Amino acid sequence: MIVITAPTGNIGRHLLSRLLESAPAAGEELRVVVRDPARLPDAAHGHVEVVTGSHADPDVLDRAFQGADAVFWLVPPDASLTPHEAYSGFTGPAAKALATHGVGHVVGVSALGRGTPLADRAGLVTASLAMDDLIAAAGVAHRALANPSFFENLLEETDSIRDHGVFTDTVDPDRKAPLVACADIATAAAGLLLDRSWSGTDSVPVLGPQDLAPNDLARIMTEQLGRPVRYRRQPLDELRTTLVGYGLNEAFVQGIVDMKRAKDQGLDSGVTRTPETASPTGFAQWCARTLKPALQP
Repeated sequence: MIVITAPTGNIGRHLLSRLLESAPAAGEELRVVVRDPARLPDAAHGHVEVVTGSHADPDVLDRAFQGADAVFWLVPPDASLTPHEAYSGFTGPAAKALATHGVGHVVGVSALGRGTPLADRAGLVTASLAMDDLIAAAGVAHRALANPSFFENLLEETDSIRDHGVFTDTVDPDRKAPLVACADIATAAAGLLLDRSWSGTDSVPVLGPQDLAPNDLARIMTEQLGRPVRYRRQPLDELRTTLVGYGLNEAFVQGIVDMKRAKDQGLDSGVTRTPETASPTGFAQWCARTLKPALQP
C-alpha cells in the first residue's frame, strides 16, 4: 500500500497519474489523503482508496497510515505560520504515526542545500531540512527529493508575462542555477515508491537538464512565446514589504527572504549534475507544454 499526500498539487497530481499507470502491474494498492475528493482526476475514481481530510490531522493520519508500506510526504507551506510551524510542526503528527504504524519507507519533497555553509540560514529551506531530520528520526527508510526552484513558480506570474512581458525574482540576472519541472520530481518519487529496495536515509537531487539564469529564462520564453519577455530583479526589501502587506506571517516572510538571499549566494549550486541527478524536461519544452497554454486568455 502506497499513501500519497497532496495528490492534487503540482507534484502530487503527476505522481498520482504515474502510479495509476504503474502500481497495478507492481501489485501495489494506492491510498490518497485529500481535502476535497472532487478534485481528484476521473482516472482515480474506483482505483484508489480515499481518506478525506488534512494530513496535518492526527486522526486522518491514523487512518491513512494503517497498513501502509510507503508514504509520499509533501507539506503545503502555510504562510500564516512560522517556518518551523509550517514544516516540522505540520510533520510532527506524521512522524509519530509513521512509527506507530510501522511504515517502512517515506519519500519526501525537500530542497537542495544540505551540508553547505548556507544551509543554516536559508529560511524555508532550513525549515525543510529540519523536517527531513524529523521524519528520519521516526525510524523509517527515507529519501528526501532535494529540489531546486520549480519551473512552475513562473505560473504565478502569468498575468505579468502576458500583459507586460515581465517576470520577477530577486536573484542576479546572470546567476545560473538548476531548475526543475514538477513532473520530473514526480517521476523520481514514483520510482522510489515502487522499488523499495533502498534503506537508510539519504537525499536524492533532482536537478533538471541544465543550469539557467533569469536572463536565460527570458531569452527562452521570448523564443517559445513569440513575444519579448524580460526579467526584473526585485530588491529583497521590496519583496519583504509586499508580502507583509498581503498579511503573511512576518516570520514566514523572513523565511522566504532568507531563502531567496541564500539562493542568490549559490545555495542550489553545490551538487554536481550527473546522469543520476539530471532530469529530462528542459525549460523550452516546459514553456511549450505548460507555460504557453497557461498564458492563453
